[in-house]
Amino acid sequence: MKYILETERLRLRELEESDLDHLKETLQDPLAMYAYEGAFTDEEARAWLENQFKRYNEYGLGLWAVEDKVTSQFLGQCGLTYQPWKDEMVLEIGYLFSHKNWGKGYASEAARGVKKYAFETLKEKEVCSIIRATNTASMRVAVRNGMIPRDTFTKHYRGVDMLHIRFIAENTL
Repeated sequence: MKYILETERLRLRELEESDLDHLKETLQDPLAMYAYEGAFTDEEARAWLENQFKRYNEYGLGLWAVEDKVTSQFLGQCGLTYQPWKDEMVLEIGYLFSHKNWGKGYASEAARGVKKYAFETLKEKEVCSIIRATNTASMRVAVRNGMIPRDTFTKHYRGVDMLHIRFIAENTL
């Protein structure tokens, strides 16, 4: 296993083939996937995992598995990905957890750890989180991570126009 970083309670590592069933728990849960306009099929879940492998190979980054440090239980995903935003590519902190793990501070803790990794290890100048305007829980995570709303953009995904807000954090080190 390739571990990336640790926080007080969590360990983040690259996803592996054996994580597919854990990913499906989240990706196929309509409640967890409401910001994506619904649950994923088996094929979409497989493509999600394959996309992370591709990101690891191309950029050395991607969404990582988030585990409990004590039990090694798979809790969700958090990491860094390059995402299109208007006419540029931006480095995004993304997070997605199964709804059974909501409200426990895991997303906020993981996102803070990823921001620290981006700034201290990768020496990035700026990171963002791109969040659907209806996803208030993810917006709260971004704000707790010291991010501020910068601008908006409408994305077309799964046949729906979705207003997104880009939250920004700048490296002040």
